[in-house]
Amino acid sequence: MSKQSGGQERGSPSAEFPPRATGTPLAADQPSLGDDHLRQGSDQPQNGARRRLGRSIARVFSRPVHYAALLAGALPVLAFGSLNLEFLAWFGLVPGLLLMRAAPTWREAAVRGWWFGAGYLLMALYWLTPNLGPALLLVVIVLGAPWAGVGAAAWFLLRGKADAASGTGRTSAVRRLPGPPGPRPRQALAALIVIPSCWVVIDWIRSWQGIGGPWAVFGASQWQHPVVLALAAIGGVWLVSFVLVAANTGIVIALTAARFSGRTLGAAGALLAVAAGFAAFSLTAAEHSVAPAGHVTLALVQPGLENGPQRRLAEEVRLTTSGPAADLVVWAESSVGYNLYADHGILHGLQRLSSSIRTRLLVSQDAVSPTGAKSKVAAVIGPGGIEETYTKTRLVPFGEYIPFRSALGWLSSISRAAPQNMITGNGARVLHAVLPNGRRLNFGILICFESSFPDMSRVDASRGAQVLIYQTSDSTFQGSWAPEQHASLAAVRAAETGRPAVQAALTGDSAAFDARGRLLAWASTTDRGVLRVTLALPPSAVRTPFDRLGDYVPLFAIAVVTLAIASAIMTKGRSRRSADLD
Repeated sequence: MSKQSGGQERGSPSAEFPPRATGTPLAADQPSLGDDHLRQGSDQPQNGARRRLGRSIARVFSRPVHYAALLAGALPVLAFGSLNLEFLAWFGLVPGLLLMRAAPTWREAAVRGWWFGAGYLLMALYWLTPNLGPALLLVVIVLGAPWAGVGAAAWFLLRGKADAASGTGRTSAVRRLPGPPGPRPRQALAALIVIPSCWVVIDWIRSWQGIGGPWAVFGASQWQHPVVLALAAIGGVWLVSFVLVAANTGIVIALTAARFSGRTLGAAGALLAVAAGFAAFSLTAAEHSVAPAGHVTLALVQPGLENGPQRRLAEEVRLTTSGPAADLVVWAESSVGYNLYADHGILHGLQRLSSSIRTRLLVSQDAVSPTGAKSKVAAVIGPGGIEETYTKTRLVPFGEYIPFRSALGWLSSISRAAPQNMITGNGARVLHAVLPNGRRLNFGILICFESSFPDMSRVDASRGAQVLIYQTSDSTFQGSWAPEQHASLAAVRAAETGRPAVQAALTGDSAAFDARGRLLAWASTTDRGVLRVTLALPPSAVRTPFDRLGDYVPLFAIAVVTLAIASAIMTKGRSRRSADLD
């Protein structure tokens, strides 16, 4: 039988049917009939699709250029605290943009942009590793995806056509860097607007609470430079980010443009970006030349690391009573490790403390409801008890809640992510405290991560806050970049709103800034004690352009990106129609 079947022609019925009847396995080169043929026919495309997907993923992770893009994304993060190489923000994006424009296709440029974004976030958020563990990689991969838009924009706008200078013989003579031809003047002009807009849109989307929140917004890297921060008074941190990315884009154009006019345009764009801060500082000088409405002295209590709520409370009381008087004593987030609504003995002790020093206390407690739900609450305590409270609204992603818990709740089983979501408050709120001299202080109070949200501070300023106060506890992240980066955000919020801002941290960093964002006092994580600072209070009528106009820069950026996408789609459609006619 085997001889006969072996001698039959491939594909003949007699060669196939006997093995099917006797159960003999089919040879590899023998086709099948019936149900087996239909099953195998349906499996083959699926298996082929899986193999193609596997090969694509393997290619993505095997290309050295992708890891170069990852490192390029990490580079500009060095501009933030605590290294504070802030000058790097003005040109640190150049290597990444060059990698994106050099990609063979726009899709590959988008992939490089994605890797760049993942590298940026991984470097900026590495300090979350104790909370997230290996899940941090998943977070940065997902949140880094929008930078694919930066990669695509760089590819379309930072490289010209291969025949940009055809007939002149000058392409290689004027190109300064190896790689594809540089942009033409019209492309260069568009790049100076579109690429910064793409970055601003990404930062703005990240600022949504549901996404996780805006940490390491690029413009915040300039917190030590009040001249540059003057841009924040005009357009918020978004305008600072726009200007920084425009400067980087201008440098790339100056290095790669195909014509002298294009290189000149790039250099001019970079120089205008540098000069923008000086212009903004001059334009806002009148608002800051107004005589202050008064002064207030705050005592920021930083007890340092203490084991247990009882020892921490005792140290805070000791520090509060050991120094000269202040108008308001500010304790940090989680400074009271007891529920003041239930622990009446602790509350009465704080009332007596306020009465003895003749000053209100601004404290913070981790409150627990009868159902076991937790919340962060700031409370003004006077001789009569709790006078006003504020409940934290924007929570720390993964530390106090898990975004999209229904889908990502499993992270709590493999990391120290929040086992349950905390209860949130009802938004920004201005509190009031009667000072020892009888005056009333209106202040915006925000807790921890809320200092990274520009809109909350702006709401406080619009509601009459004379000073912004932030309470935080960064004890989990001691020894990382997080405490200094966190404290630096108060400088940005001060510049945006034209209000002095302070941060009281349980273990550091505590800081104080004037209405321009200029540093007045600082206590690092190695310090323990009381940071006393006197602040000039601006008149309530003084408002910055950002206070009045809000997030117009992100809205402008969204419009630019939308028009750029529409233009690209229309151009591609015309190209296809031309190709069909040819």
